[in-house]
Amino acid sequence: MVPASRTSWTCAVWFLRLRAAFQTILACTIVYTTTLYGPQPLRRLVAYPGYSYLTTILILSDATLGEALRGFWHTLYGCIQVLILTLLSLRLIGPAHFSYFVSALAVALCTFVVALPGATHLMSKRIAFGQIVIVYVGTAIHCAEADELVLMRPIQVCLSTVLGASASVGAMLFPNLFFYRKPSLAAVLSPYLAYHEVRQLCQKYAENARKRFNFYLDAILSQDSSAALDFILQAKPLAEAGEKLLRSIEHKQEALLWERPTIRNILNPSRFYVREKLQEVEIPLRGIAIASTSCPSFPVAMMKKLQADSLHDLKRQIHDQLEQLERFAPFYTRKKKERSLKEAFWPLETIFHEDLLAFFFVDCLKLLQENTEAIEECKRESSCTESSGGSQIKWSCDILCIKPSKTSLYFAVKCSLSLGLAVLLGLLFNEREACWAGLIIAISFVRGRQATFTVANARAQSTAMGSIYGILCCFIFKEVEDLSFLPLLPWLVFTSFLRHSRMYGQAGGISAAVGALLILGRKDYGPPIDFAIARITGAVIGLICFVTIEILTSPARAATLAKLKLSLGLGSLQACIEDLVLFDNQIASMSPKLRQKQSKLKSHVKKLEKFIEEAQLEPNFWFIPFNGACYSKLLRSLSNMENLSLFMSNIIESLSLVLQRFDLDLEELRKPMKGFEKDLEIFKKKVGKSLHCLQELASKKSVAVHNKHDIEFGTSARENDSRGLDSEKEETESIVDSFLQNSNELSKKIAARTGLIEDHQKLRGQVTVCLGGLGFCISSLLREVKEMEKEFQELIKLEHPSSHVIV
Repeated sequence: MVPASRTSWTCAVWFLRLRAAFQTILACTIVYTTTLYGPQPLRRLVAYPGYSYLTTILILSDATLGEALRGFWHTLYGCIQVLILTLLSLRLIGPAHFSYFVSALAVALCTFVVALPGATHLMSKRIAFGQIVIVYVGTAIHCAEADELVLMRPIQVCLSTVLGASASVGAMLFPNLFFYRKPSLAAVLSPYLAYHEVRQLCQKYAENARKRFNFYLDAILSQDSSAALDFILQAKPLAEAGEKLLRSIEHKQEALLWERPTIRNILNPSRFYVREKLQEVEIPLRGIAIASTSCPSFPVAMMKKLQADSLHDLKRQIHDQLEQLERFAPFYTRKKKERSLKEAFWPLETIFHEDLLAFFFVDCLKLLQENTEAIEECKRESSCTESSGGSQIKWSCDILCIKPSKTSLYFAVKCSLSLGLAVLLGLLFNEREACWAGLIIAISFVRGRQATFTVANARAQSTAMGSIYGILCCFIFKEVEDLSFLPLLPWLVFTSFLRHSRMYGQAGGISAAVGALLILGRKDYGPPIDFAIARITGAVIGLICFVTIEILTSPARAATLAKLKLSLGLGSLQACIEDLVLFDNQIASMSPKLRQKQSKLKSHVKKLEKFIEEAQLEPNFWFIPFNGACYSKLLRSLSNMENLSLFMSNIIESLSLVLQRFDLDLEELRKPMKGFEKDLEIFKKKVGKSLHCLQELASKKSVAVHNKHDIEFGTSARENDSRGLDSEKEETESIVDSFLQNSNELSKKIAARTGLIEDHQKLRGQVTVCLGGLGFCISSLLREVKEMEKEFQELIKLEHPSSHVIV
């Protein structure tokens, strides 16, 4: 029997894909009707229906109304750029002088100019690239015609593009018949808004977070190890789904600005950063997950010291707040609450080694409660603005900035060379169908890296598949050509699913849809078979140029970049840990610097994940096979250490603020504080030494250097095998034991100083929980470093079987 949740998920996927297909069909129908059955003057102006179809497919890729409006604006911006560049060049040079070489050179130069500004959206660049190819290829073919006819071509291309963009917006204005989650009449009759989709995603995330929280808490409170393991296993796929939901929200949230384009929203776009708000829930949930999966045995002894009724009451409160969060709207700002502690946790006084995990769990639990309360309370205060003028000015400057960066210059050179070469070879091979060599890659460019061979393969296969489908449909409907558009309906539904497949992805789905549209959506282009063969040949020429230029401009393999990014990530982690300072009076001023380093570390971890995915997709050729399993383990360890360093900084900041708020005599606490500082320095030195060693190993390639680390960072192999592991374990335990001793001494001094006043008891409980959580982070980071050292040894052994590395 199929589970109800799985059936619900399947139905949701079907509705989403059918909605996307319905919008695409509606937009393509508008283009089809206009270009084939519209008034003759209008048909003469929109003489390039193929590019109209391409524009609709590019814009309506799982789009909402906000994304369609954004696509329409970027299309207009691209059209203005192309009109200025092409009309100016055609006037100055003259159409008669556009030979094959001059046309290819003009394509390369105009592409470079369009691609160079860093602030221009990628959609606008792609639209402009395709227009440039069509204009200059047509000029090279028809250069002998009258100048007026040639100069009319850029206008026709731009109007055809605007038709496709207008059809996309028109399709999005159609009532939303596929609103499947608790539909109301107003929702059904309104267009499909990004606001609705983000709200649904937020509701799904809140539901996901509530289920995860229940599973993790049930695991911690379990009296049986097998039951706890079962809860943890059930929470694991939910954690992966939660991360995907956050990525979907991040992808959709920019469209919110286009649906409510008021001056206030334009000056304060941070109001729409929904993902950042939900991260306040995700971060403590990750901490709770770390605590649950780190339990060596169940039941957890310290949980018995807590008041059971109060703990269950806290669970119910968080559960209710997460349910309320399901009604979360994406236009609310968030205000941070002060950290507090429930009465159930006041009696926590002495910290034992085996209780560190539970203290960390309690700290994450109260952080989750505070964050969910803060998001819920700020709903009534959404009219208040909190952004500073500096951020507004910075955002406005980003929009107006046209100064090229190193990245944008590299991108412009890559696009220019690829398109120029593709157009030149396409003209030399078959001038009548030369534009397809450039068009196939004009819409393929992305900022940064991509899996080049995988994308090229997906586009080639999908182009051939769509073209063959179009030929078969033309053969079947050759007696009734007016009905040849009907077979496009199931094909567009199929390609809406194809866009989300692992094999073909977005690039393959778009190519398959366009391949059939160009044959079935037009008339009077000659025999379909000849046209399809010419287009497939042109597409292959373009993809060869694309792959060649990508290899020449980006010779480093994804596997190499993954190792480099791993090295940079380890260096950033080391920098974050080095900046941790206990009880610093200037901790508030230190925080932005540390947050910046943590943001940099997070960026390295994300890019490492991207490079690992790319390296697993790309062929190995004659290189050493990429060890995806080892790199995935290293990524998991680095991600865990990133989260633990973030928790450490948050706990330290919270602990410092609590001690300062109650105005304690810090002189009396000087001794345990010095002990803390000494423990922290030893911890930072030990972790820093290991991370430096791993960073060196990740940044080097030769086996000789790997073997050298046996002397530089270890003792002899035999000593390490017999004595080194025991000494490492003893050193780790001594750091944690010393920290616990100083923690308990500090807690006793606070108790002696504050007495039995209720607020002071609460203070002592807060300090104890913070110290216990900090001790868990220290212990876990030391353990994760040792795990990463083992994973590095496994990786180097696989890549260099003859080497022997001890770290």
